[in-house]
Amino acid sequence: MTVSRRAFGLGSAVVLALAAAPALAQSTLSAEDQAVLRRAQTYLTGLTSAQGTFVETGPNNQRRAGRFWLQRPGKMRFEYTDPAGLLVVADGSNVSRWDPRLNVFRQAPLGQTPLSTFLAREVRLDQGVRIDRVTRMDSGAFAITARDARRPNEGSVILAFAGSPMRLQEWTITDAQGSRTRVQLTTLQPASGLAANLFQLRDPTRRARRD
Repeated sequence: MTVSRRAFGLGSAVVLALAAAPALAQSTLSAEDQAVLRRAQTYLTGLTSAQGTFVETGPNNQRRAGRFWLQRPGKMRFEYTDPAGLLVVADGSNVSRWDPRLNVFRQAPLGQTPLSTFLAREVRLDQGVRIDRVTRMDSGAFAITARDARRPNEGSVILAFAGSPMRLQEWTITDAQGSRTRVQLTTLQPASGLAANLFQLRDPTRRARRD
């Protein structure tokens, strides 16, 4: 079954933003800008196990909150606490989304989703995405504006990083229709010994059908 990015609903904003990080270091970028891209690549590749919280603001100023866990390669969990119950989980092989309010479960192979790029053992910043702009600030903070080089009209993402200490702070997705979704990482910290069941999600609708 092929599942589009949009099919993952609320979770797609997080998935698409992180996956858009791989970026083409174009010849039009200055040496300073290319150095910033290399810093971002090193940081993202080093983010092998982490956890945190986020707030998502949608196109109509809808605010949603949640928690996330990351374990590279291949595993991630987005758990929405508002609205409660919504889950997006990558288990190393598949990406699954469960919305209990609608009683809808969807699943796609990890390799067929943009999340696979971010969850690879090594994040590459030299292929796959067109860089529109690198914005550097005196504080050391910076932002990278990128879009899919193969589908440039589908929208763009702005990834914003703090400079000292370096940290991914937020991203803003603009889709093909110009609608924006902003995700702010309110906390982000390294994590160790994450439980294996965080990255497991079985289809709850199958159990309901058996009952």
